[in-house]
Parts: sequence; structure tokens; C-alpha cells
Amino acid sequence: MNNGIISASSLRRAFESGGSTVWAVNGVDLEVKPGELLAVIGRSGSGKTTLLNLLSGLDRPTNGAVLFRGEDLSQMSEKDLVEFRRRKIGFVFQSFGLMPLLSAQENVELPLHIGGVSWRERRRRAQEVLESVGLGPRARHRPYELSGGEQQRVSIARALVTQPEVVFADEPTGELDTTTARAITAILREISANGTTVITATHDLSLAEAGDRCLEMVDGSLNSCD
Repeated sequence: MNNGIISASSLRRAFESGGSTVWAVNGVDLEVKPGELLAVIGRSGSGKTTLLNLLSGLDRPTNGAVLFRGEDLSQMSEKDLVEFRRRKIGFVFQSFGLMPLLSAQENVELPLHIGGVSWRERRRRAQEVLESVGLGPRARHRPYELSGGEQQRVSIARALVTQPEVVFADEPTGELDTTTARAITAILREISANGTTVITATHDLSLAEAGDRCLEMVDGSLNSCD
């Protein structure tokens, strides 16, 4: 595993439940290439979200390793992991996760504000990514003034504004109608075509089919999609 932006080796994550041990991720080996759109499908409880959390450094494995460009995430301190996620990783969630009292632009600027970027540069970059997802004219609207699809576009813009190397999208079309889901899928496809790696956990087979590769999570293990 030498060519991947993210590599996992013998990856396992256990949780205690009712006095027994449950292996949410159990012996996963994986290599994700730069610029790849990888879709991970599977039933609820199969381990998809846990896998994304491990690959992104949000969680630490019980056994095994996750390497980002050859660097073992488990060897990083918590402070270094926070900095790693801030600079290298973007996140898109099913429930959008927007701040309700902030405008679309202010929501997108938030990671840059936390990172100490100047207000002028924050504004420039936020406007740029909002335009890229087709929301330039809606930049001053608050989430409650936006449709579900528009809110997800804001979430994607927020993930992109830090110029991450990898975007993790957990059920990004889960709360959207079919037409809107297709539009979000097209945006994710374009993001990967522009060189940013996208790893998504999804029930949406249309999104899975749009990816470069589809893997199925079954009881903590990964298999090729049929």
C-alpha cells in the first residue's frame, strides 16, 4: 500500500454492548487513491460510519493502522489530529450541521475563522466555493431560508473552503429527494474530478454507481459491490 492517499491495514474497532464485544470494523484493508470517489454502501449498523470516523481520524482503531500519505494517524497526539482534520479533511453530513443564525456565507467562513484566516481572505474563499456549488446568489440567506438541497450545497462548500485533500461525506443525499440527490451527486463527482478525494458512506445506489469504486460493508468487513 504505497500509492494511496489513505491506507488502512488490518483495521478493527470494537465497542462494548450489553456485556459483549461488538466489532463494528473487523479486519479492513483498504487503499484509497488521490482524486478517487469511493462509495461505501451497506445496511444501517454495518460499520460504514465507524469506518469513515477511523479513516478521517475522528476515532482511533482498536487494532490496525490508518495511514495518511504514509503517516500513521494513531501516532498523532490529539492536538496534531485536530490540526490534521482542520487542514487536510472536509466533512459533509446527512443533517447538514449548519449554524441556524449564520448566513450561508458565514457558515462557510466558520472553519477559516477558527483557523485564524483574515476576514478578507475568508470572504474571498467563501464566495468562491459558494459560486462553485451554484449558491453565489444565496450567500446571505440563513439555513431556514434555503431548501434541503441548498443547505447541503452550503455544507459541501464549507467542507471545501479549507481546500482539503479528502472530503468525507456521510449519507450526503439521505434527506434529499431524488432530483436534488442527483444534483449533489454531480457536485461530489466534480469535486473528485478536480483532484480532491471523496469518500462517502451511502444507501443511495445512484451515488454509489457514480463513484469510481463501490465497496459494501457487511458486519464490519468490506467487499466489492456485486
